[in-house]
Amino acid sequence: KICKNMQCTRTMQRSDCPLLFFGFLCYNQGMKGSEKTTAGKSSFAQKRTNKTVALAGALGALTVLLTATRLGFIPWFTGAAITVLHVPVILAVCLTDAKGFAGLWAGLGVALVFGLSSLVYAVVSPSGPIDPFFQNPLISVLPRLLFALCVFFLYKGLSFFNRRRSAAGDVLIIALTAFLGTAVHAFFVLGALVIAGAIPPALMWAVLVSNTLAEAAAAVVLTSAAAASFKGLSKRKVSKLNSNAGAE
Repeated sequence: KICKNMQCTRTMQRSDCPLLFFGFLCYNQGMKGSEKTTAGKSSFAQKRTNKTVALAGALGALTVLLTATRLGFIPWFTGAAITVLHVPVILAVCLTDAKGFAGLWAGLGVALVFGLSSLVYAVVSPSGPIDPFFQNPLISVLPRLLFALCVFFLYKGLSFFNRRRSAAGDVLIIALTAFLGTAVHAFFVLGALVIAGAIPPALMWAVLVSNTLAEAAAAVVLTSAAAASFKGLSKRKVSKLNSNAGAE
């Protein structure tokens, strides 16, 4: 969470291999789900499940890549770095089917990958004084799972105000979910560090004030752009399928 600017631009090291292998596994599972979606005739529910698996696998692989390369950390003027590593979790929850609990399972899956990546990185390549604390899954994994759970219920609750399911309204709701979800993520992780004695409460509130707003702004920009693109592609795909069905 808190790393110096010089620690955010390091090159790849041999110790990053376990993380990259983990990311490859996530990506491979996602591609298998995508292949199942396009191969053969299957029910709508099965296609939706395969799509969820493919999306979660791809976002999980992205999470591992951002962790291993440290591209998920953006240097900030406060001397610490703001993180966007939680953004794939938000996208996994919000870009899957809004009905049912598909978004919850996708979000929890990517959150688990996020937490395990953080744990593995803290073990094989610690770069800061608080990194050893992330070797404890109660700090590296549990807050991320709770974060995914909160994001799901935030998105479901806010979606109540977009009953017509308009694309613009959904993008706005995803942006608001990203803003609030970022604050929840920071509070959970920093709170776990305070409970573990890694940082004092005063530092927790200082980081929440100085960094969380910047992280929330970055999350809003990234999720809005991704959601707008995804919703546009999905709409064109549905229109194409409908036109093909009409032609037949």
